[in-house]
Amino acid sequence: MILDLFAGPGGWSHALALLGTRDIGLEWDPWACKTRAAARQLTVRTDVAMYPTWPWVGRVRGLIASPPCQAWSMAGKRLGLLDQPLVHQAVADLAAGRDTREKLITACRDERSLLAAEPMRYLHALHQAGEPEWVAMEEVPDVLPLWRQYAAILRTWGFSVWTGILNAADYGVPQTRRRAILIASRVRTAEPPPPTHAKVAEPDSLFGPGRAQWVSMAHALGWGASDRPVPTVCAGGGPGGGPEPFPSGSRKTLTDARDRGSWVPRPGTVVLQSRREGSGWTERHGSRENRAATDPAPTFTGESHRWSWSLRSNNQTNATVRRADEPAGTLFFGHRANECTWIAAPVASGPQEEQAAPEPIRITAQEAGVLQTFPATYPWAGNKGQVFSQVGNAMPPRLAAHLLAPHLEAHLDPDDFTLAA
Repeated sequence: MILDLFAGPGGWSHALALLGTRDIGLEWDPWACKTRAAARQLTVRTDVAMYPTWPWVGRVRGLIASPPCQAWSMAGKRLGLLDQPLVHQAVADLAAGRDTREKLITACRDERSLLAAEPMRYLHALHQAGEPEWVAMEEVPDVLPLWRQYAAILRTWGFSVWTGILNAADYGVPQTRRRAILIASRVRTAEPPPPTHAKVAEPDSLFGPGRAQWVSMAHALGWGASDRPVPTVCAGGGPGGGPEPFPSGSRKTLTDARDRGSWVPRPGTVVLQSRREGSGWTERHGSRENRAATDPAPTFTGESHRWSWSLRSNNQTNATVRRADEPAGTLFFGHRANECTWIAAPVASGPQEEQAAPEPIRITAQEAGVLQTFPATYPWAGNKGQVFSQVGNAMPPRLAAHLLAPHLEAHLDPDDFTLAA
C-alpha cells in the first residue's frame, strides 16, 4: 500500500487516483476527513503522532508526508524556526530508535513543530522490514534543512535521495508556490521531475522538449486566457455590458461576473456598464427601464473606465498582487478565512469621471481550489473557513502527480488536469 501521513483533503490522493492507484491517508482534521470521504479516498482519522507504526510494517510500498506547515509558514508566527534544533534532535533520536518526543515537546515554543519529525518514526519502523520502496515529502521552503537531515539518514539506509525547492508553476500549477521537496528511492536514482512550464515559453531544441508558458489564473479559471489584454469589467457591471448580474444583496464573486451571459473579452474592445446608474449615467443614456429590450447595452470606447483584475494574496501590507494573466502567488489562509481578494486597477489612462473603482471581491473557495489544481467539482466539506483552511494546506495535485508518476511507472496525462472542468 501507499501510506499518506497528514493526508489533508487529498492533494496527494487525488493525484494518485489520476495515476491509477490510491493511498491510505492518516488525518486528524474532521473536515478534511469528510472531504476525503466525499472524494472516496481511504482514510484513518487519527493523530499521526499517536498512531502506532506496527500495523503498517511489512505492508508499505510508498510513504508520503506533508507535515502541517503552520509552525513554519510565513502566514503564521514561524515559531518552528526557533524550534528547529529540537526537531533536528527528535529526527536523530527517532532514526536511532530512541523516542524522546515527550521530553522535547515540552521545550517547543509551538508543539506543532515536532510533527515534522513524525515521518522519521514511521520510516525507522518500516526500514526494519526493508520498506518503503520510495518516499515523497513536502513542506514550506524553511523546512529544507530538515529534509537534508532526513536525506543523510536515508542514504545510510540504502536510498538514493534528492532534496530541493520546486516552484509549482514550473509544473503547470497556476500558482508560484515554492515548496521544499524530498524524493527518495531504493530502486532508482532520485531526481526531480523535469519542468514542463516556464515563466517565458521555451521552444523545442536539440537539448530536449520545450516548455509551455506558466499557466495563468485566467486560463485555469476559464476566463478566456488566450485573449489579450486581460479580461476587464468595470464597477461591478454585467459581463459584456449586459444587465447587472447580481440581485440586490446577493453574494458577488468575480467568477459570477465573468460567467453570467456570453461575455468573451476581445483585444481592443472595452464594454462596460456602471453599477451606479444614478451618478450621471442615466442622464447620458436613459434609464434601464426606458430602454427597449432590443437596444444594445451602452458601450464606452476609448480610454475611459477600463479596469483589470488582480489577485491580492492576503490583507498584509506586503501582500503579493498578481494580474489575472499571471499565476497566483502562494495561497495561504490564516486566522481570517478568506484573505485573498480580487482587486481592480485602471488599465488605460484617461478620465474616470463618475466611475468609482470596483470594490474588492473575495476569492471563492472553489476558485482557490482550482488554483491549487483541484477540480472545480471537488467535494469540499465544511463551512467557508474550514474549506479555505483545507485548500491553503493542501498539496497541489498536479505537482504531486509529477513527483509520484516515476515511482509508479505511470503515464501522466496533462488532460487529466483540465482545471476549469
